[in-house]
Amino acid sequence: MRKRSALTGVLAMAAAALGAIPGAPPAAALQAPVALTADSLATYQTNGVVWAMAEANGIVYTAGTFSAIRPSGAAAGTNETAVANFAAFDAATGQPAGCQLNFTVGSNNATVRALAVSPDGHTLYAGGFFGQVGGVGVSSLAAIDLTTCQVSGSFHPAVAGTVRTIEATADTVFFGGDVTSVGGQHRGRYAAVSTAGALLPWAPDADSPARALALTPDGQDAILGGDFNTVDGVNSHSLAVVDTATGALVKAYPTGFIDATSVTKDIVVDAASNSFYTANEGTGGGVFDGRIRFSLTDFSQVWRDNCLGATQSLTVYQTVLYSGNHAHDCSSMGEYPDSVRKHLLAESVDDPHLLAWFPDTNDGIGEKIGPRVMALASAGGTDYLWVGGEFTTVNGVAQQGLTRFASGPDTGAPTLPQTSVTSIAPGAVKVSWQSSTDTDDGLLTYRVYRNGGATPVYTVTGSSLPWVRPQLTYTDTDVTPGVKYTYRVSASDGVNTSALSPNASATVPTSAEAYPNQVLADGASLYWRYDAASGSYNADSSDGDDSGISVGGPVHAVTPGAVPGSKAYTFNGSSQWTYSDRLHPTPTQYSIEAWFRTTTTSGGKIMGFGSNSTHPSGNYDKHVYMTDNGRLIFGVYTGTTRTVTTPAAYNDGAWHHMVATQGTDGMKLYVDGVLRAADPSVTTSQNYAGYWHIGYDSLGSWPSAPTSSYFAGSIDEAAVYPTVLTPAQIDLHHTLGTAG
Repeated sequence: MRKRSALTGVLAMAAAALGAIPGAPPAAALQAPVALTADSLATYQTNGVVWAMAEANGIVYTAGTFSAIRPSGAAAGTNETAVANFAAFDAATGQPAGCQLNFTVGSNNATVRALAVSPDGHTLYAGGFFGQVGGVGVSSLAAIDLTTCQVSGSFHPAVAGTVRTIEATADTVFFGGDVTSVGGQHRGRYAAVSTAGALLPWAPDADSPARALALTPDGQDAILGGDFNTVDGVNSHSLAVVDTATGALVKAYPTGFIDATSVTKDIVVDAASNSFYTANEGTGGGVFDGRIRFSLTDFSQVWRDNCLGATQSLTVYQTVLYSGNHAHDCSSMGEYPDSVRKHLLAESVDDPHLLAWFPDTNDGIGEKIGPRVMALASAGGTDYLWVGGEFTTVNGVAQQGLTRFASGPDTGAPTLPQTSVTSIAPGAVKVSWQSSTDTDDGLLTYRVYRNGGATPVYTVTGSSLPWVRPQLTYTDTDVTPGVKYTYRVSASDGVNTSALSPNASATVPTSAEAYPNQVLADGASLYWRYDAASGSYNADSSDGDDSGISVGGPVHAVTPGAVPGSKAYTFNGSSQWTYSDRLHPTPTQYSIEAWFRTTTTSGGKIMGFGSNSTHPSGNYDKHVYMTDNGRLIFGVYTGTTRTVTTPAAYNDGAWHHMVATQGTDGMKLYVDGVLRAADPSVTTSQNYAGYWHIGYDSLGSWPSAPTSSYFAGSIDEAAVYPTVLTPAQIDLHHTLGTAG
């Protein structure tokens, strides 16, 4: 059923590109063009929000709204040093260093929102809302001599309004924010003063607050960003380019180029790519929350990244654009659907698609945005990316307000591979594992070891991302019936190697197991046997390597399973389900199959297709669900809901076999090998890219929707076929599954 716009097929194509890569070179520690590790370094913390950063001579200056700093690892409120909205740190060590000053105001609500260093590195300009810096009276804008750490008493522009952005040249300080006047003279959010503090005539007039300001490399133009809708009375929403000499409008961007409810939070200029980049944040639905690259030649758009998630800050390092945000939905770019927020991202300046760099923070305090500002620094031959903001954790570890990442060395190992080992026929053992994740490398090398050997029997390089972790498989044919074989798998990024996975074993049978071999013979493209003893990984026993991920920890290894020799999972009916790791295009014909056992009177979805994985789907059909009274409904969406329903109930505590098919002969629903309901007129379904689900997904507005969308009961032997199974095939599956 359509609830919001469908995902496009580009996501499915992107997902299909991941997985084993034949002939690929071994993995490297950092996957180019990424040149910063995702390993967070020990760094002092703040007790509040960091809004601004600047770097000079190996010192990183940080400012915002905070009253204390403390060492890395110290809990909030412990081992604190009192400060007032400003602190400086050694770029290489993360320890306090350099100039330390207090920014205050009589009303005790001072904040520092902008920092900029003069081109010669001698002067730090600070803006915000404050009345004193180090005891020297100022008015929301100050100049500090970095050699002496003295605040200039002569640089004293009387600024009305909070200063939120600053850019400095050798002779001019440009700034913007909520500014309405300087020295009693009207200014429309932007202004400029000389380095001596004298007001200059430069005065572009924006109708709402300024958030960002950047200068072109030749110094001739200033790029303005903020909340405004007009500049000098001309419609130019959130972004404009003006002349640095006269303030005259050079380039306008009318409302609609950037959505009316979106604003520009940051602008970064990169001469090497002849571009500037914007960070945007929107409010409400249908907004622009991502990033745009513009040419410095004519200020036109080069590309646009439509990820949703309030981009706050940007920096370019080498050929990669790094951003701070809380991106939660990048499906429009062929990436992940609406899901858990990711707060730090990287993409090539030449291609707005996400690279394998995924350190993370949490939302933190305040507005709960996460990262707010970034700065690059160099010291001792190493480059550093400093990040500040509202966050209180980094990479899952307590760390407030500040963190940093380096150009090397990479010290983080890939995650431990989750492994499955099975044998259902005399001639082979199938070793499957879920691709590992590495937060700064999507290309990993895997090694498979047999029976405790020190030399791998198989090596393969595979690609993965946090939201797509393809199954990789090795089939060992050098085996003997009746003999038990044990396997372990490691993952390496070329420098760091995971531990070996726990021993996983299988005894090669002396004869083929009837049920699973028949499922495979009939062409299953996804086959989850639910035989694992633990873990979230659901191995796919088909050749499709279409593995699943179980959410919420369903009970594993439930016996007896549905078919001879099998085990099952039991789902609690409130928080547990399985989804396919791979995104699929809409099937034109298909069969879905599962065995289930339940006594629930709350119904729930047994199996279906939906547009999301970790969140409730906005589009959902091609599903079988149970009503509160135990009947089964098979439904598809064709612009309206089309369903067939079994006359009998199946919540009697016994194992039942369910198959639903759709093709040119319409919809058919079989239970226990017998056709129970059909509609030959319905041969199509809703077209969207999606994921297969077991045990849960959205059911809103469907006929006889159950009390719960979660299924409470046991499920076993789930399979998807790209064809319509025949009645004879379905009957045989039921017969084999109930034999013995």
